[in-house]
Amino acid sequence: MLRLPIKHCRNCGTAVQYRLPDDGDAKQRAVCPACSTVHYENPLNVVGTVPYLDERILLCKRNIEPRRGFWTLPAGFMELNETLAQGAARETLEESGAEFEMQGLFSVVSVVRTGQVHLFYRARLLSDQFDPGMETMEARLFTEASIPWDEIAFSTVRHTLERYFSDRQLGRFLVHDIDIP
Repeated sequence: MLRLPIKHCRNCGTAVQYRLPDDGDAKQRAVCPACSTVHYENPLNVVGTVPYLDERILLCKRNIEPRRGFWTLPAGFMELNETLAQGAARETLEESGAEFEMQGLFSVVSVVRTGQVHLFYRARLLSDQFDPGMETMEARLFTEASIPWDEIAFSTVRHTLERYFSDRQLGRFLVHDIDIP
């Protein structure tokens, strides 16, 4: 689902107009007719982890919409004043209550239709004990064979998990650039 268009200038509150800016930009933008501020609409960053312990992956059963009751990797929207890795760690802690060690960036998934970019890091779990937050019904470890693939909440998670298991089988982890139109 795409976000609603900008309606008012963030600087002065005047209703914006969608038009080509006077600076030669070739794309229509939200332009304030009063103060001439050009408002750009950019993708939102979703950050999370692929938490693993030995041969198992940690998934969280969503307790919120969208896709309540479906399984996902711990992830959420990046906040201001945090790095990608800090946001991924915060979301993992909030949603799973897991103890973990952050590792490298694993997948970057562009979701054009929703205006989002999902970024997942690998995270080595330090324990099999979890204390999920309010957004999670249950946090549980799964082997590849036991993952409820038909109950995965988002295609970004499915693509990331598929690449994780493929890389693990090959014995090396790459950074994956994935586009979902």
